[in-house]
Amino acid sequence: MIVLVESTVIEKGLIVTGDEKGTIIQDGFIEIQDNLIANIGEGKSSGKPDVSIDAQGCVIIPGLITAHTHLYGILLRGASLNIQPPIDFAQILQRVWWPVDEALTVEDAKASAISASADMLRNGSTFFADTYSGPNSIEGVLDYVREGADAVGIRSMLAFEMTERNNPDEARRGLRENVRFIESLKKTESLASGMMSIHASFTVEDFIVGKAMEAAERLEVPITVHTSEGLVDLYHNLEKYGERTIERLERTGILSPRTVLAHCVHVNNHELDLVSKYGASIAHNPMSNALNAVGTAPVPDMLSRGITVGLGNDGWIFDPFENMRFALTVHRLTRGDPSVMGPDQVFKMATIDGARCYGLDKEIGSLEKGKLADITILDGTNIPTPLTQESVVGHLINSFSGRDVKTVFVNGRKVVDNRSMVLMRDEEVAEISRKSAKSLWSKLK
Repeated sequence: MIVLVESTVIEKGLIVTGDEKGTIIQDGFIEIQDNLIANIGEGKSSGKPDVSIDAQGCVIIPGLITAHTHLYGILLRGASLNIQPPIDFAQILQRVWWPVDEALTVEDAKASAISASADMLRNGSTFFADTYSGPNSIEGVLDYVREGADAVGIRSMLAFEMTERNNPDEARRGLRENVRFIESLKKTESLASGMMSIHASFTVEDFIVGKAMEAAERLEVPITVHTSEGLVDLYHNLEKYGERTIERLERTGILSPRTVLAHCVHVNNHELDLVSKYGASIAHNPMSNALNAVGTAPVPDMLSRGITVGLGNDGWIFDPFENMRFALTVHRLTRGDPSVMGPDQVFKMATIDGARCYGLDKEIGSLEKGKLADITILDGTNIPTPLTQESVVGHLINSFSGRDVKTVFVNGRKVVDNRSMVLMRDEEVAEISRKSAKSLWSKLK
């Protein structure tokens, strides 16, 4: 990525660093030089920056990490589909998402990337991991997604979601697109990176699972797969292989520290032991799981085993504060235990642990000297009770929302200023998105 020469100091803010010690600085500063955090500390900066930002009354946090999303989901918001209402997750896929997938074009992929990326930035997210699924728009599509994300200035990790639900060649084409894209990034100045992606084990045979993992290891990138999101995945594997979903993933060799399993709703203790054994991570999507009525992932059991859990939105609600709040409450409700999940753990899931899922915790996910300058500044002036070192994390989960996001930096560059996009006008984003959605909806009638 192009290195910036401008230096910036953010001063007088309440800084929640998100580091391993949970360091919180009541009245602190952050110095940004080029694309890095050059210094962070208490009191006043001694530097002479090109730009100074007065963050008095504000809370400064790491850019939030979206550990799993589908950008094109934004194009379906508000759509009225003429379908028989689904009664389970398999029917949701068959009647809603798979027809949408088949209708998508590469232009839709770019439009949704612009729109969803802008939505995430305005709500404080600075990184997302996305898997695109469009059987009629495979070759070259990840370039379009990258261009859309880069246009608004967000950091991304992208993949095409391999599936054999139509035919085996579809998955092989997806594999080639992922490899092509990852290799092409070596010649491109971009905030994007690449990974491998499998839709789910119930839509692929063992052969393509092995090939995807081989490619991930050769290219040294993460690999992600939807895992037991609905019962259809579990029942398919039990019926065809006599194995539970994660047992099959172990047999096919996909479990490793570079593996990110999305959802993991219908998993048992033995499967979680396997995830822990191989050092794989899990992307938790609580609001989407509730929307699709698939259940609640056993996140407390994951955490008790030392499994890294990040927080995603699965392409539905792009405000990470809503997702954090729901993650806090749904597990308390499910377990009948108001202490089973706390604000500190949820904040970790949305920051450093989300970065750790993808091997990026040395670069992003916390505010520390030498890390990339991905920073979100929140306006705290409307918070009804005192903002202190002791109360701020509780406020991040219970009081703040995306509406309070004031300024966002990605890679040292300001991309949201006074709640407005910087690199692309908000009106232009909306116009592009609406045009694409209108065309897509017309194909779904």
